[in-house]
Amino acid sequence: MKSILDVSDDIPQDLLDRSDCVVVFPNVLRATRIDGGSYGRGAMTCRQGEDFNGPWGAPTMMVLDGGNFGYQIGRKSTDLVLLVMNEVGANAILGSEVKLGADASSAAGPVGRELSTESCEVQQAEILSYSRIRGMFAGVSLAGTTIRPDNSNNHRLYGRKIPARDITLSGAVAVLPAAGELILTLETKTPKHRP
Repeated sequence: MKSILDVSDDIPQDLLDRSDCVVVFPNVLRATRIDGGSYGRGAMTCRQGEDFNGPWGAPTMMVLDGGNFGYQIGRKSTDLVLLVMNEVGANAILGSEVKLGADASSAAGPVGRELSTESCEVQQAEILSYSRIRGMFAGVSLAGTTIRPDNSNNHRLYGRKIPARDITLSGAVAVLPAAGELILTLETKTPKHRP
């Protein structure tokens, strides 16, 4: 996350500040299937508190499956960052498996200082998606991709069965040392939520 946010043409600051949650999937692997489907594991953290105005919470583990990243066919791995822009998107992802474009609206996020952060598609999307491959950074459509909580890895990580929503939103689950850099990066880059 830090390397993505440290490039000059990264996620626009106003979108990062307005996001309720961030999902990071490092090294998403393209499957060998003809349709170009992909698979990855990552982490999701949300701002805690009423209206997502609190500090970033403990991350819940997530799984990404399916979908075709279009222009990235033939690449071996991609880093993905999803900005969850509202409570509807957050609740959908934290509740169960979500198919982007069907169960939750998604759009390729604008990058850099593009003026298109106010476009109708960006404003209406519950989730904005970004990818980075070999140093190149761009918004990417993930329509058809599914995302779900990784309950088995959450159990392994936290030592007990905890719903994904409780991990990241309740404030009752401590941020583990392994997640410290992710949370610190987000607290430094976007400490205040801006509606």
